[in-house]
Amino acid sequence: MSETGASTNVRGDTTQMPLKIGVMGGAGSDIPVEHLDKAMLLGEAVADADCVTITGACPGLPLAAARGAKRRGGTVIGISPALSLDEHAFKYESPTLAHDVLIFTGSGLMGREVVNIRSSDIVVIVGGSSGTLGELAIAYDEGKLIGVLTGSGGISDMVADILVTCNKDTGARVIYDDEPRRLVEQLLDAYRTEHFRQPSVFCRGTSDVSSSPVEGSQQDVVCGMWVAPRKAAARRTRNGNRYVFCSLRCAERFDVEPNNFQPK
Repeated sequence: MSETGASTNVRGDTTQMPLKIGVMGGAGSDIPVEHLDKAMLLGEAVADADCVTITGACPGLPLAAARGAKRRGGTVIGISPALSLDEHAFKYESPTLAHDVLIFTGSGLMGREVVNIRSSDIVVIVGGSSGTLGELAIAYDEGKLIGVLTGSGGISDMVADILVTCNKDTGARVIYDDEPRRLVEQLLDAYRTEHFRQPSVFCRGTSDVSSSPVEGSQQDVVCGMWVAPRKAAARRTRNGNRYVFCSLRCAERFDVEPNNFQPK
């Protein structure tokens, strides 16, 4: 896995876990060819960036993106509304072959949207109508980094007006572009340089980490950084002692060799 596809944890360290980009969009059968082509190029761009593509395992624009990613050798995960493969294929009349993994939620079309969003580091809106609008609302409320592929039909060209009307600061960031590859590049740059510090409302972030102590801070025994209260990326308990870490990488180094790291 190249560094371009490595996931960035809350301290900016790279790991071998690739970033996951969720493609949410219209699943109708009457989508113009030019919009399907755009979605396919989006999937290709995600794969070329060594990222994983996540979709709702549905037809239409998400399927086009999945096919584009597969064509470029990318990994594609589908979050299915169904309980089983049979239900996925027959009840929901949804595709299977463009995905490397299907996750069966049994949650129905609306319920699986939350899984889609929370499984994705970055969410991209392509075309779409009411279902995609729901996914946008979840992603925005949960502070995700969101890309909007404008010019792809549906709600994609209305998102800016919708969010202005909402007038709500959630920590989400939204990037708009009508060129798929450029959009993916901008999103990855934004995530790796800024948004990784608080990728969603469920992440506390670690902006309060420094080389010198402040009141109430505790030292990371691996790297020596001081971590402010309630700002640790991870914590461990060994032999009755509580340790905090500025990054997931430091925590995992401690897991491998705990005896090598003692309080300073």
